[in-house]
Amino acid sequence: MNILVLNCGSSSIKYQLFDMTKEFVMAKGIVEKIGLKGSFVKHEKDNGQKVMFDGEILDHQAGIEYVLGILTSPKHGCIKTLDEIHAAGHRVAHGGETFTDSALINDNVKKDIERCIALAPLHNPANLKGIMAMENLLPDIKQVAVFDTAFHQTMPAKSYMYAVPYSLYKKYGIRRYGFHGTSHRFVMRRACDFLKLDMNNSRIISCHLGNGASVAAICNGKSVDTSMGLTPVEGLIMGTRSGDLDLGVLTFIMEKEEIGLNAANTLINKHSGMLGISGVSSDMREIEDAAAAGNERAKLALEMYDYRVRKYVGAYAAAMGGVDVVIFTGGIGENADITRKGIAQNLEFMGLDLDEEKNKGARGKEKVISKDGSKVRCVIIPTNEELVIAEDTQRIIG
Repeated sequence: MNILVLNCGSSSIKYQLFDMTKEFVMAKGIVEKIGLKGSFVKHEKDNGQKVMFDGEILDHQAGIEYVLGILTSPKHGCIKTLDEIHAAGHRVAHGGETFTDSALINDNVKKDIERCIALAPLHNPANLKGIMAMENLLPDIKQVAVFDTAFHQTMPAKSYMYAVPYSLYKKYGIRRYGFHGTSHRFVMRRACDFLKLDMNNSRIISCHLGNGASVAAICNGKSVDTSMGLTPVEGLIMGTRSGDLDLGVLTFIMEKEEIGLNAANTLINKHSGMLGISGVSSDMREIEDAAAAGNERAKLALEMYDYRVRKYVGAYAAAMGGVDVVIFTGGIGENADITRKGIAQNLEFMGLDLDEEKNKGARGKEKVISKDGSKVRCVIIPTNEELVIAEDTQRIIG
C-alpha cells in the first residue's frame, strides 16, 4: 500500500509518499509560500536527489495538485499514475476531547475538526484545506486524520484541568490538551523496543525538543501529563514562544505597552522564547555559537532553557513515583549534545547518570547516552511523525 502523508500549514504543505510494504519513503518535500509571491516546491527523491520548482501556487489545492504532478512526473516522480496512491494520512493539530485515536475521515469527522478550529485557529483550518483538496483531486481514496492531541487524552482530570471556573471548561473546553502526541507516542514505542523494555510496565519521560518543545510523562504506555496546554505556548521555553509565564506579567505588559490581544498573542508566540532572551536568534545553533563567543544573553538563554526542561523532568519523575527512561528527540534533542548535557546535570539524585563521552557528538541516531550502571537510562530516539501517520492510516483503513 502506498500512502501519501500530508502536513498542511497555513502557507505550506509537507508531504511524504510511503511504500508501506517496506516502510520506505518513495519521495518527500515541501510546498512553501502558498498564496504568496515566490511560491516554490522542494522535492527529494528516494536516492537523495533534490530539485526545486518555482510557480504561482494560490491555494492548498493548487499546491497538492502540483505535488501530485511531480510524483507522477516521468523525470522526477516515483509512480506512473495517481492510481498508485492508495490512501492519504493527514496531520491534524487539534482533536479536542472528541478524538482519542486517529480516525477515518467522513463528514462527521470533518465537522468535528471544524468545531476544534476555536482551539487551533492557525492549524485546523489548514489541515481541513488539505483534506478537502484531496477529496477534490482524488475522490476515490480513503483518508485518515491523525491528531496531535489524541495521545494525551489518557491524562487524568487532575493533570488536564486548570484552576479557572469549572463553567469555563464546560462552556469552552478550556483545559490542557497537549501536543506533539504523535512524536511522543512514536519515540516511547521505539525506546521500549530499543531497550527491550515492557511498554506496559514502564515510566518514561519524553523530551521533544525543537523550535516547538514539550515534555510528556508516559506511564505504562499512556500519557499522564504533558507540558503544553490549551495551546502550544505553555510549558518549556521554545524558539519564539515564552513557555510558562505568570499571567500577571502579560496583563502588566499589555497595560504598560498599551497593546491589545492580537499584539500580546504575537509577543508571546513570535517574539519571546530563546529569541526574546538572547536577542540573537531562535535557532539553538546560532545561540550556542554566540554563547561560545562570549555573548552573556545567549549564555543566559541556554541556562534558562536547560533549567526549565530539567524542572519538568524532575516534576514528572515525582508525579509518576520514579522514572525508568528519559528520551531526547526532536531537532535539538537529537542533535544538541551541549543541551542534553545541560539538562541531565544534577539529575544523578534520581538515578540518571549521563555518560559524557557517549553523549558527546551523538547526533540523529538511536543511542544510549547514560552510563552502563545508571538506574535511569537516557536515550536519543529520532522521531518520525510521518511514519506514525502512515502506520495509523494503514491500520485504520485495514
